[in-house]
Amino acid sequence: MVSQDEDSPQRVALFLVFGLIAIVVASVLIFAVNHRGAPTAKPAVLATSPSAAAVSAVSSDAALAASDAASVKVEQGVVKFYFASGKADLAAGAGEALTDMVKGAQAGRKLVVSGFHDATGNAAQNAELALQRALAVRSAVTAAGVTEGQVELKKPEQISSSSGSDAEARRVEISLQ
Repeated sequence: MVSQDEDSPQRVALFLVFGLIAIVVASVLIFAVNHRGAPTAKPAVLATSPSAAAVSAVSSDAALAASDAASVKVEQGVVKFYFASGKADLAAGAGEALTDMVKGAQAGRKLVVSGFHDATGNAAQNAELALQRALAVRSAVTAAGVTEGQVELKKPEQISSSSGSDAEARRVEISLQ
């Protein structure tokens, strides 16, 4: 028969294990709630005509522009990084989106990084933030194994509000040359 004194260490160990499990579950739930507004993968769309595909692309761009969360999209061989207002943090999935760019650079092609910003607020601050965003993209590319000599940074460009939303303007594009 086991005495109560011998059960005490087991109870303490079980209490610690259950406590750790509760902390992990709570952390996952908090993370999920905080990232709930992040863009999700788009469902496949069956387009019966080129115009249907264009309408689908326009509606997904409108949804992207309405969001203020960081995101990344690959479109016709160009990787577009969208940033939250006032931030230069890359979206989750940036590394996967850069895979083809890194392969192209390793094959000897040059990467061109172009930053854009909206017309609201202080123009000098916007240009500086666009530069910081472009540098963040360049850092991600060099971290993936591309040399800085293979990456060309273009001067940040201001996008007028008439050509799209401010969220659409807060982006960095990277393409192969």
